[in-house]
Amino acid sequence: MEIGIRILIVFLVSQVVHIGAQKEGEEGCVPGFQVKEYQVEYNGGFQKDHPLTQVFFDDCAGNEGLAFEVSHPDFQVDEEMNLVARRDVMDSGTVMFIHGVNEQADDMAQVDIVGAPPRSPQTLREILGLGQIQPYRSKRALFAPRMHVNENMEPPFPKVIGTVMSPGMENDHIFHMTGSGADQDPKGVFTINRVTGEVSVSQELDREAISSYTLEVSVTDLSGKLVEGPVALLVDVNDQNDNRPIFKETRYAGEVLEGSPTGTVVMTMTAEDADDPRLQNAVLRYNIVRQSPDKPSPNMFYINPESGNIVTVISPTLLDRETLPTTQYELEIVAQDMKGRDVGLTGTATATITITDKNDHAPEFTHSLFQANVDEGSTGVAVNLTVDDRDDPATGAWRAIYSIINGDPTQNFEIQTNPDNNEGMLSVVKPLDYESVVFHTLLIKVENEDPLVPDVGYGSSSTATVHITVLDVNEGPVFFPDPLQVTKMENIPLGSFVALLNATDPDVLQSQSIRFAVLRDPANWLSVNPVRGTVNTSANLDRESPYVHDNKYTAIFMATDNGSRPASGTGTLVIHLEDYNDNAPYVHPSVVRVCEDTKDSVVIVGGRDRDIHPNAGPFKIELGKQPGLEKTWKVSRVNNTHAQIMLLQSMKRANYQLPLVVTDSGLPPLSNSTEIKVQVCTCKKNRMDCSSAGSVCSNLMMLLALVLLSLFCL
Repeated sequence: MEIGIRILIVFLVSQVVHIGAQKEGEEGCVPGFQVKEYQVEYNGGFQKDHPLTQVFFDDCAGNEGLAFEVSHPDFQVDEEMNLVARRDVMDSGTVMFIHGVNEQADDMAQVDIVGAPPRSPQTLREILGLGQIQPYRSKRALFAPRMHVNENMEPPFPKVIGTVMSPGMENDHIFHMTGSGADQDPKGVFTINRVTGEVSVSQELDREAISSYTLEVSVTDLSGKLVEGPVALLVDVNDQNDNRPIFKETRYAGEVLEGSPTGTVVMTMTAEDADDPRLQNAVLRYNIVRQSPDKPSPNMFYINPESGNIVTVISPTLLDRETLPTTQYELEIVAQDMKGRDVGLTGTATATITITDKNDHAPEFTHSLFQANVDEGSTGVAVNLTVDDRDDPATGAWRAIYSIINGDPTQNFEIQTNPDNNEGMLSVVKPLDYESVVFHTLLIKVENEDPLVPDVGYGSSSTATVHITVLDVNEGPVFFPDPLQVTKMENIPLGSFVALLNATDPDVLQSQSIRFAVLRDPANWLSVNPVRGTVNTSANLDRESPYVHDNKYTAIFMATDNGSRPASGTGTLVIHLEDYNDNAPYVHPSVVRVCEDTKDSVVIVGGRDRDIHPNAGPFKIELGKQPGLEKTWKVSRVNNTHAQIMLLQSMKRANYQLPLVVTDSGLPPLSNSTEIKVQVCTCKKNRMDCSSAGSVCSNLMMLLALVLLSLFCL
């Protein structure tokens, strides 16, 4: 039994020595015992509460929640990390182990007692330091302590990180290790010495990739028969501060309203650190290292070191967008791990803060009085009104709205805002008359699109006066009435009076004469006296002319004054023409067809007239005065405008000229003797065949020609 115990002690000492040698070469803070081995002189025993030695343990995070367990039950580690006896102890043994553990670290140290006699009996639990700490309580003989290995270890490899122990180990027994990191992906990270139980790491590890490994260890004989286990072996990868804080973006943008109270949150900057969040390696602190520009104060903003909230420090009075040297401030933000200590790694980002505008400045006219001259009778922009507004251009706090509040009862003016320069364009929309009003005085008000803040109002500078002077212009004569409308009978004698033109000169303050002229007379029917303005006929007025539309004839006349720059005006004369019965009626159509059989020999014809009522219909249509027509043809009235022609006896298929007389209803009435062509055709089964119908007159002429030709030949 004593031999097995000594073997276990040797294995455990070997593990501690390897760990201590490994950690001595590491740079920076390594969580755990900073000294792994201690020596104490034995002088016949140890007194109660008397310090044997002080141990050095640092979890690199303040040692919060740190607890110690000593393998000898009569010893403990006090608050000053002194190893002391709980009572007077004579039988201390030659070696003790101290186990230190909290959330940040888990490590063991060895204390050698020089000159002490061996302790008897000494239990395996005491040798291994197994007390009340849960991770080390086990009733199994095979023991696999939790192991720790630093990430980013430097070669050479492999490196021993701990030892698995079995008190019942015999010469024909061997250790086996399985799991992710051993015989499963990632394979070959850890190996175990099959005889000694030493566990080694074979390559550099990255905690940010895999933070811990769970393996299983067992003991078998040479034939492969399971002797002990399997038991779990946990390997934690200790974090090294090898990751810098990284901001999600390189540039951040925020904005704050001018005049905001001190302490107003502008924006939040956050960075991430891939190191272990339980350690200071990933505990970040934020700081502003540069502000540009640094006026009016280099410390206008403050960043909360822990939350990353950027708040205003400058007073609301100084946070005035219109007086600051710029509206954008650039801050360089540094995030540093290790709670901001100098050894911490850093990451940087830029924050651009825009001072936004509020409508705290009313627009003001650059002049209290504006003046302009406008020609009478013209329209368009008369004057541009300029204003100053210190608010942010192209915003509702800067854009101006102009209004005329007095001096425009007839609404001759309007004002619009030029979107490019914010000027007010005062325009004449209804022509001004010099002879009526020479001077116009307008009162103009300017406001912003957005309302002003409560403590700011519109003052007297937000109103201005505009003087408009109307300039006299030689205006052309004006006809009245326009158009002038008269009614005349068509065909009145040449030189007949038609109308008297009336035109006046608006320039009443000037003595000017007017002369008249014909400007447009489509049919050349009219003439005008240039001085008196009397219009007479120079040709017959014909209501049926193509220049007459809807019984109206339109002519345009011009009146011109004798100013230094003569001006003219135009007027329209509309003549309503009354109808005179000067057009005889006629029959339509001029060609008709009838069947040679009297049963179907009826056609309809109508009367037409270029005149209008009462000089047109009703029409009277009757046979011509040639004798014998009434025996063959009959004409009877259908209505006021049409009559029917009936064939009374069968006739040969041919063309016949039928004389008719048509008379209108005018006073006096007009008659017209005319002829229509009647084609007599063969009608069979609703089909009319007129192809061989020749004119009787034509046949007679042909027969006469043949007789004359025969006489000529004889």
